[in-house]
Amino acid sequence: MAEGRMNGGEPTALLAGFDAGQTHTTCRLAAVDPDGGWRVLAEGQGPGVSHLEAPGGEERFGDALRTSLQAAISAAGLAGAPLAGPVAPRLAAAGVGASGIEHGSGVQQRGQALAAAALQLPTGRVLVTGDERTALRGAFSADGPAGAGIVVISGTGCIALGRDGSGREHRCGGWGWLLDQGGSACDLGRDALALALEMADGRRPDTGLRAALWQALAEGEEVVTAQRVKAMVVAPAFGAAGFARLAPCVEALATAGDTDALAVLQRSADALAALVHGVAAALALGQPRVCGQGGALRHLPTFAAAYRRALATQLPGATLVEAAGDACDGALSLAADQLAGL
Repeated sequence: MAEGRMNGGEPTALLAGFDAGQTHTTCRLAAVDPDGGWRVLAEGQGPGVSHLEAPGGEERFGDALRTSLQAAISAAGLAGAPLAGPVAPRLAAAGVGASGIEHGSGVQQRGQALAAAALQLPTGRVLVTGDERTALRGAFSADGPAGAGIVVISGTGCIALGRDGSGREHRCGGWGWLLDQGGSACDLGRDALALALEMADGRRPDTGLRAALWQALAEGEEVVTAQRVKAMVVAPAFGAAGFARLAPCVEALATAGDTDALAVLQRSADALAALVHGVAAALALGQPRVCGQGGALRHLPTFAAAYRRALATQLPGATLVEAAGDACDGALSLAADQLAGL
């Protein structure tokens, strides 16, 4: 967890850095001390966000920020303190990295206004951007704000973003689960489920993959059938997160040697490596440092190993590195920038 340049003293204000994904939101709270640095106090969790254009998207966005902030304030032991502001006590500035926020777009401007209202801050003290940008900033924070490298994120969705030594950036992927193909937990679940439906109607031999996915979908409810699956996946509450919840099942099958599950993992791993290759080519980075992040790479070891092999084949000059900090650290750094710019 990255920190600012100070080590003590009584905090005079608070900074909040948010990592708002599709499944959950994390708020990291930091204290600003009299010498101008900052240090982390606590974290809080809240619900995930969706694209602001989606039904209920704006409400989900505001609720995710408020809920995770309040949880962080409670975890820091500040909930009962006589601090200013009913929502964000003594909050001075915030940085938000959120799924579905396109840099430089009207959606980003809407997100900025929504975040300022939710956190009860002036718009000039909030910066809202895509979560890939806060992840990039956090990953290479040891080199300062302009650190060069590529971050690739594979969680519910996937995206790769890179920066060269001159500060030029390029992104590949992140176009949403309806358009982008491969590289994420959503894709693993969706593609495996598609194979299971082919098994159900006789287009391919029925294997343990179909039975395992049916069981994962049942969750103690009615017996799952192909017809039931068709109805489930179009329900508003299912979406990308519903497919992503099947990824651990696909991972377990692949680890056990199921050939269909292994094929799904390999195709998605190849696609994830292709995102990194595309960024490196656009920025002319022949030997880039590459930092992998996200729940799929963190919690699905067979998938992660397949990605590393694919990257070594597609981009042999790449060096895999650990992140100096995470997306919340990057968001906190952006919040500190807002405060310093006043």
